[in-house]
Amino acid sequence: MEQAVPQTFDRVLSSMCTRPHPAAREAAERFLATNPGDPETYRTVADLESRVVETLGTMTGLDQPHGYVASGGTEANIQAMRAARNRSSAADPNAVVPSSVHFSFQKAAEVLDVDLRVAPVGPDRRADLDAMASLVDEETALVVGVAGTTEYGRVDPIPALAELAADASAFLHVDAAWGGFALPFTDHDWHFGHAAVDTMTIDPHKLGQAAVPAGGFLARDAATMDALAVETPYLESTSQATLTGTRSGAGVASAAAAFDALWPDGYREAYERMQANAEWVAEALADRGFDVVDPVLPLVAVDLPEPLFDAVQEREWRLARTERGELRLVCMPHVTREMLSAFLRDLDACRARI
Repeated sequence: MEQAVPQTFDRVLSSMCTRPHPAAREAAERFLATNPGDPETYRTVADLESRVVETLGTMTGLDQPHGYVASGGTEANIQAMRAARNRSSAADPNAVVPSSVHFSFQKAAEVLDVDLRVAPVGPDRRADLDAMASLVDEETALVVGVAGTTEYGRVDPIPALAELAADASAFLHVDAAWGGFALPFTDHDWHFGHAAVDTMTIDPHKLGQAAVPAGGFLARDAATMDALAVETPYLESTSQATLTGTRSGAGVASAAAAFDALWPDGYREAYERMQANAEWVAEALADRGFDVVDPVLPLVAVDLPEPLFDAVQEREWRLARTERGELRLVCMPHVTREMLSAFLRDLDACRARI
């Protein structure tokens, strides 16, 4: 059978994944068959996982972080809701989220039998505090904020959400799956050091340039991990707090290698380049008369007529839309100024033809 070849990233403009750093790719191959889910047997990769969690804590203002390398943001978000539910005394727990949350929270609520209460966002596309507060009650176990929304790259008012959660004796989770590797180089208030955050999602396999899968789940205290733990009687380790059991060490090792190569200066340089590209293409699109959502983080949303979107997509640009139908351009590390210039040339050609 002919060997399949994966597509390149040369025309991928809407993905939140990117090419792994060369060191991360090589480490993933070396540790492919190890299992961090059995830490006493696979001690080297277990030690690497501890290093990854420690570095993630440094990035997110948490001196003594607890957590692990998950399969991705979906697993980490499920775990956050699961921990909040398990630690809550509510008989019928609910979670209050802004409508900008990732769709994984719908999965989490369904799997865990938690009532998901969705508040509309404000005109700035961030969580609306009054709308969120109107949904919080004595049965609220979890309040969620997003630091780098999937559609518009917005950062919710995390300190204010922390106060809302504290007043309700609920837990606060921050989903920084995509934004977490850009936000350390901005002036946003978004992490454990800025507010009383209980748990966080932050994914090395997105802007962190680790190999897929390498998500991240962080918790402020050990009690959260205890709330997730189950006994593992046939392993040397006595309990396991992860959602999956057997896990490939590839993600762990690749994250550790990416951190060694890039934290902090490489990530700072990547963020500055990505943000400059986002602002450049946003201005170029606005100059062409399109309605553009300004890029707070390296993500641009632009309102293209559907025929034009389809025509550009036919030229094999890998694109995606927001729920409202806008084109999302995610200026990941693999997205260069040359790629964006080529995209604009194709856009102009399609527009002229239509």
